[in-house]
Amino acid sequence: MHSLLLNFDWTQLRKPDFYIDLGGLYLILFIVFAETGLFFGFFLPGDSLLFAAGMYSNKLAAHTFDTHNEFLNLMLLWVLISLMGILGNLVGYWFGRKSGPFLYERKDNWFFKKRHLDQAHEFYEKHGGAAIVYARFLPIIRTFAPIVAGIVQMDRKQFYIYNIIGCAAWVLAMLLGGFYLQALVEKWFHFDLKDHIDVVAIVIIIITTAPVLFKLFFRKTKAAQ
Repeated sequence: MHSLLLNFDWTQLRKPDFYIDLGGLYLILFIVFAETGLFFGFFLPGDSLLFAAGMYSNKLAAHTFDTHNEFLNLMLLWVLISLMGILGNLVGYWFGRKSGPFLYERKDNWFFKKRHLDQAHEFYEKHGGAAIVYARFLPIIRTFAPIVAGIVQMDRKQFYIYNIIGCAAWVLAMLLGGFYLQALVEKWFHFDLKDHIDVVAIVIIIITTAPVLFKLFFRKTKAAQ
């Protein structure tokens, strides 16, 4: 067991296609649920994983529900993944309503950082209910936004509506982005984008985390002044 751990290439954990090859659609569904429903799921590769899922949509469908139609396969992936994301947010919302005060009193550890909760709360206060939609496109924030919505006792019906809209839009954007970018690059430049999935993942991470990093940097600068 020890030798297996030593010989394992841990850099594989940063590659979205690793998760696709390891557990296929079922692992993707779990990761999306965990990232949006469990407070320790903020480190999971949601955006890049869904983008890669768009590229590998036919491969994912081949092991589960292959319809022999590329676009229909993609739409079924969208529905299934969206459902898990919606359920994940519902769990986060329920968790926030039940244990909000406890979280704010909890000490920081490797899994939990109170500053993440504070950032999500600030984001929610600024954008209101629409923050549930916006947060879907922001790593870390999307994990804690439903928890904060539960803590501040956001109206259930309002939360359900924003939750469905935000999740459906996020999953669709990521899947379509991966699916069509792969097709366009293959058509125009004649190479397989899957061979460069590491670069694609890094670009997606930079794009999606840039707003969060920008806000954190300037908030620290302002606090120092």
